[in-house]
This record gives sequence, C-alpha cells and structure tokens, in this order.
Amino acid sequence: MGSAGGKFLRGRWSAGASRFRTRKHSRRCQAHSEFIAMASSYSSLMPSAARGILSSCRPALRPSPIAPILPSLQQVRTAAQARKVKGGDKTTKRKKGPREFKQKDLKDMQQFALCDAMRYLRAFEVGREPTNSKYEVHVRLKTRRDGPVIRNMLRFPHSVQTESRICVVCPPGTRHEKEARAAGAVLVGEQEVFDAVKAGKIEFDRCLCHPDSLDALNKAGLGRILGPRGLMPSVKTGTVVEDIAVRVDMLRGGTIYRERDAVIRVPVGQLGFSPEQLRDNLRATIDQIRKDAAGLNDRVTKEVYEVVLSSTNGPGFSLNGEFRSETSPESAALQGV
Repeated sequence: MGSAGGKFLRGRWSAGASRFRTRKHSRRCQAHSEFIAMASSYSSLMPSAARGILSSCRPALRPSPIAPILPSLQQVRTAAQARKVKGGDKTTKRKKGPREFKQKDLKDMQQFALCDAMRYLRAFEVGREPTNSKYEVHVRLKTRRDGPVIRNMLRFPHSVQTESRICVVCPPGTRHEKEARAAGAVLVGEQEVFDAVKAGKIEFDRCLCHPDSLDALNKAGLGRILGPRGLMPSVKTGTVVEDIAVRVDMLRGGTIYRERDAVIRVPVGQLGFSPEQLRDNLRATIDQIRKDAAGLNDRVTKEVYEVVLSSTNGPGFSLNGEFRSETSPESAALQGV
C-alpha cells in the first residue's frame, strides 16, 4: 500500500477512533447520571456511612455560601426577639394604683366613747408595770399617696413623763450651753459630744444642734454613726434650732410625730391619767395635726378620718368623739394605778 493509501487509512482510522471515544464517553456519562439519580432516590434508605460516600458524587442542592449564613441570621433574629421580650413594649402604660390610701368604712364599725375605751384598755394592762404602759393615739388621715407628709413636734397640756435623754451640740462657754444644761440636757458641748459618740457612748435619745455648731458637726463625720439611729440633727427634721432651751423643754414634755402611710402615732398619756387629762392631750394632738395639714400646699388636702386609742399592750378602739356614754364608769374609777 502506497503512502497516499496509508495516509487515507490512518485518517479514517483516526476519525473512527475519535467517534468511538465520543460514544463511549457519552455512554459512561449517561450511566453515571443514572447511577447518581438512583442513589439519590434511595439515599433515605441507605445507611449514613453510604450517604457520606455518595455525597461527594452528588451535586450541591444549594449554593455553598448560603449554608453558613443561615444559622447566624437565625441567631440574630432570635436575639432580637429575646431583647424585645425582655424589654417589653415601652409604649404600653402601667396600670396605676389608687391615688388615695384605702380607708375602712366607719358606718358599720363599732366605735366607743373615750371613757369606755379607757376602761377596756386598763383591763388589758392588768399585771403590767404601770410606768411602762402608755396610752397611744393613731390618727388616720384621708390623703393622697403622692402628697407631702406631716412632721412636727407637740407639747402636751399634761406632760407625758418620759425618760428622754437629750444631747445638745453648741459652742462651749456660751449662754446656749448654760441654758441647755439648766433645761435638763445630759450631754452638752462640741468636742465632748464628738468624742463620746466616736467612742460608742451614745447615752441619749434626742440630739439637738445650734446653727453655730452645724459646720463643726458635719466636719466631725458623725452622720454614719448617728444617721442610722435617727439622731443626726438636720434642719429638715427641726433639730437645728436657735433657742436651745425652749426646744429641750419641749422634748422633755412633748414628743415628735411623723405621718407614715396616712397614719400618725403619738403616745398621749400615762396609764394613770384621768379621763379629763387624756381628753385634753387628745384635743391638743388633733388640733395640732389639723394645723399642720392646713399649713401644707393648697393643692394637698388632708383630713382626719379616724381616731383610734390603744395602749402599749392593748388593742385599738375607734373613738366616736364622745367623752362618756350612758354605761361609762365614773372618772375616778379610771385614774391612778
């Protein structure tokens, strides 16, 4: 065979071989595709190990960049929802409570005359030390919750004998020191008082301060000691005064009262007081509270709603405003110990 024939045969052989390889490759790809389709249809029935082997042959069902993003998007959405639940809806308004303190209806409540209440309270104090028992009055007020409170000092017509020990901080060597000692103060001065308090010798129940000694008192740093005990003098509580002697005398013969939750509690007499003495102290207490209420802001209204008399160990008896009833004992039977 010549060279031309050889070239012709080689060309035909090359073309045939190329077509053969193409058909073979197509059949192989078709078989591979059928295998992949069959494996995909039965993948749910195959073990996890087999599915892991075929996963490299199976094309991806979704673009790869989306898969790692989805968990982060879910976490952000979940965190946002958690913050919303924790913070709550700030636009919603909270339900407001009653503006005034709730008081009991006195129409159906049993009330007593002063002499009857004293008779029952004295029965509760039988066997007690007479000097340790006192009559106490609880004055309930009709007032708003957000209004100012009443706070003042009261001197009774009939002194309630107490063992109040009064300390006075004033400049030493002045007339204020002499007047305070003459009025019955147990501890008077500046440095003497500071040293005693720092040493833990707080042997007094009330503490007053003259305005000239207020700076020295603040520099001494006694607020952390006297403050928790309610003994630190301040202008707000009325314990920083000019006339020391008058205030010492008032403290020894009177008392300091303050409104708490629309109630003012004041000791008004010893157990041995007569009904007339206790009546005078009760009148002075109620009149002073009404004056304090009238001196508050014009927008604030406070009224005496109920007066309850009790004792140190006895219950409370609501008073009806009468001094005695038809069945009340004589005044002589309700005094003494």
